[in-house]
This record gives sequence, structure tokens and C-alpha cells, in this order.
Amino acid sequence: MKRVIDQALLRLLRCPASGQKLRLEGGVLINEDQSRSYRISESGVPLFAEDQCSEDARIQQQHYDTISSKFLENLTYPHTQVYGAYLDEALLEAASPAVLDDVVEVCCGRGEMFHILAGRVKRGIGVDVSLNMLEAARAGLDAKHFLAVQGDATRLPLSECGFDSVFMLGGIHHVNDRLALFSEIRRILRPGGHFVWREPVSDFFLWRLLRAVVYRLSPILDDQTESPLRYRETVKALEQAGLELETWRTLGFFGYCLFMNSDVLAFNRLFRFIPGIRLLARLAAVIDEGTIRLPGLSKAGLQVVGVARRPPVPAPEPHTNVH
Repeated sequence: MKRVIDQALLRLLRCPASGQKLRLEGGVLINEDQSRSYRISESGVPLFAEDQCSEDARIQQQHYDTISSKFLENLTYPHTQVYGAYLDEALLEAASPAVLDDVVEVCCGRGEMFHILAGRVKRGIGVDVSLNMLEAARAGLDAKHFLAVQGDATRLPLSECGFDSVFMLGGIHHVNDRLALFSEIRRILRPGGHFVWREPVSDFFLWRLLRAVVYRLSPILDDQTESPLRYRETVKALEQAGLELETWRTLGFFGYCLFMNSDVLAFNRLFRFIPGIRLLARLAAVIDEGTIRLPGLSKAGLQVVGVARRPPVPAPEPHTNVH
């Protein structure tokens, strides 16, 4: 099978070890000084994680290669789709300032953000460490405008200042080294570019307690390489990486507990057989949104939609002649 990568997308890739540009030769990606080469899978996925991968990423690779079928099945349930639409609407609202010419989704899974954006992205790259998840992404997205790449989120095989926007949906909490992750995101963002995410958050004490139990008991989760976000820790890491927080909005309450996470909580899967489950899930989203708007509960949600920006390059000072 001839492996071809669109030139516009190839120009956005870099060798994660050297930072050098890559060329496609004989079905292999080779860096400029020929010190590194990277295989491409039969389906056309560049395999950077074979060579450049942290131990945490390797654990997540094995984890998601194992559970990918259950994870993807969860996305097909009617209650998951209806409640998820509420989360997607909030995400799109937060992402409205983002430019969508050159976009990357890190820890992309099946390329969820590209599905949500519904063809508005000019060029997109999805990076994930799980080849099984990347195959699902390739199957559902237009290969002319999208490239699936296997890589480590803390060693992104992407060009410096190459992207207008970076998205992560449920990926940050899988990365222990948040400073390394955010530093990589800043590196690949163009000045003024936006980083948009939706992640589990545990600032509310009740969710910390429940998640401590669920993470210990569920075989789907790994408490060693998964940690929901906390506001202060996240802001600190973003600032250290050179990113400025613009939006932090939490979403979801008891309705989220009931109607999401069918891949983790087995009883949720039975909801798809309940008549009128779509209406119940929609009602739960409305109640959750009202709950989060109550005084003192604005940061008590189970999910957070956030936006940070790489500061733009300061404009040069105007030159004035003094006579």
C-alpha cells in the first residue's frame, strides 16, 4: 500500500527528538540529518510513539488499546449523546475566538473535536498514543483534511508555532506532567493562538470523594496516570508554561453522574433501554446547568471547559522623530 501524506499536513510535522522537518521517503518519515526515521502504519498513521514515548504515555497506550471498543460504544448510547450535546454547546461557545485554519487535537481519541466542529477546520492533525483510537479517528474523518498521528502528548511531533488552535477533550487528566504538556502546547501554538479543553475537574469536595472510590474500584480507570484537574494547580502550570487563562467554566452535576461515563459505570449502559431516555437526559442537563449557576456552586461541576491563550507578539513601539 502506497503511503501518502498531504504536503500541507506534512509541513506541520516535526521529528520529536530533533525538532527537524520531515520528508516522506519509501513509506518512511526521515528527519533532515537522517538521524531518525519513523514508520507509517499500513493505514497511514505515522508512528512516532514507537521511538519517543514516556512511561506514563506507554501505560495509557496499553490502557486505551485495551478499552477502546467499550469507550467508543459508550459514545453511541442515546443518553450519552443527548447529555454530551449540552457539553458540546458549552465547548463551542468557549471556543468561539479560536481560529480553525491549522488545528491539532491532542489525545484525540476518535477525533471528537473535529466531529463537534463539523467540517469547519481547514487542516487538522489528531495526536494520540493509542493506535486503536487513531484508527477510529481515521475511519470517521476526511483524510484530505485530517491526519492521525501516534505520539506522546509531552513530546509532540509537531512544528513550533505551527497551529492556530489546540484542543483537548478528556486528555489533560491522563498526563501527570502538566507543565511539560502545557509547555508543548505553547510551543506549537502561534502567538495569539488558543488552547481549548474540556476535562474532569475535582474542586468540589463531593466529587473528590466519589472519584477516589471509583478510581480505586474500576478496571477501566488508572489512578496512577489519571488525575482530574484542580483550578489552582492548573492555572499555576499554565502560567509557568507561558499561557494565559481566559475561561474556566464548570458543567455537570448529578445528571452527569447518571447519564455519562457508561464505559466506567456499567449500570449506565442499561439506560439506553428506558423509554424516553433522551428526554430525561435533556432534562438532567437543564437541571445541572441551573444548579451550577446557584451562588457558591460556580466551580462545583464535574467537568470544566477552559480556554487559555499564548500571548501575542507585542507590537513594536512607534518610532517618532524628536526635533
